[in-house]
Amino acid sequence: MKFALSIAMNPLDQLGELARAAEEAGFSSIVLPDSLFYSEKVSADYPYTPDGSRFWTEETPWVDPLVAAASMGAVTERLEFYTSVLKLGSRNPVLLARQVNSVAALTGGRFGLGLGIGWSPEEFEWCGAPYERRGKRFDEAIEVLRLILDGGMVEFHGEFFDFDKLRMSPTPPKRVPFYIGGHTDIALRRAARVGDGWSSAMMTLDQLRDTIKRLKELLAERGREADPFEFQAVCVDRFGLDGFREQAEVGVTDAITMPWVFEGLGFDAAVGPKVDAIRKFGVEVIAKFRESGE
Repeated sequence: MKFALSIAMNPLDQLGELARAAEEAGFSSIVLPDSLFYSEKVSADYPYTPDGSRFWTEETPWVDPLVAAASMGAVTERLEFYTSVLKLGSRNPVLLARQVNSVAALTGGRFGLGLGIGWSPEEFEWCGAPYERRGKRFDEAIEVLRLILDGGMVEFHGEFFDFDKLRMSPTPPKRVPFYIGGHTDIALRRAARVGDGWSSAMMTLDQLRDTIKRLKELLAERGREADPFEFQAVCVDRFGLDGFREQAEVGVTDAITMPWVFEGLGFDAAVGPKVDAIRKFGVEVIAKFRESGE
C-alpha cells in the first residue's frame, strides 16, 4: 500500500515545505483538494457530512490544485500529485486540458487527475455551466479530456462540446491517469468504465470494504479485473500501523492521511510541528510497511 499526504485547507505558504518533508518521509504522493469559492448560501447539502453542512468556513484557504501541483513539483523530484477530486462539472474541458497538459509537463509526468462532478449548484451556475444534466455533461467532458491529453490532432462533435481539429503541445510525458470520485452506484460504474482508479471522500472501513468489493465486481463485468486500478481512500475510523494494515486488507492501495491530526494539530498549526509529524509517520508507519513488503 502507498501513502498520500492531503494538504487540504492548509496555509499556502506551508505547501512547499510539507511536500519536501513528505517526499523525504516516503510518501508516494500529495493529494490536492478543490473548492472554487465559498458561497454565503448554498442550495444543496454537502454530501459527505451527516447533516449536510460544510466543515470549512469562508476564511479557510483553498489553493487551486493545478497551481499547487506545479509549485510543489518544482521543489520535489519523485513525489506525485493528484486531485481528489477536481470539480469538472463547472469547468470547460478544453481549457482544463491545456492546464493539465502544462502541469504534467512541468512535473515530468508526476500528475494524476482525480475528477468529480461537483455538488454545489452555485459553483456550476456562477461559472457559466448548467447544473441540469450535469452527469451527461460530465461524461462527455471526460471524453474530451482524454482525447486531447492523449495527443495528436483531434476533433470532437458531441452534445455539449464541439470543436474542429486541434492539437495541444507539449503532450504529457506519460499518460495522465484519471481517478473518478463519488460514492453512488452511477459514480462507481463510471469509475469502472473510464477510470484508472477511484478516489473516496471520508468513509469508514466497513464502507470502504463494501465499496471496493462492488468496484471489483464492476471491473470484472467489464473484463477489467486484471487492469491496474487504484483504490484511494480517506478512512475515518482506522489509524496507526494496525489500522492502515486493515485498510490494505480490504483493498485500499493508496491511503490518504494527515499525520499532524494524529498529534492533535489543526490545519492552521505552524509548519514545523507538521513536518515533525510527517517524519514520525514515515518512521512508524511507512518504513514498517516497506520492511514487511506490504
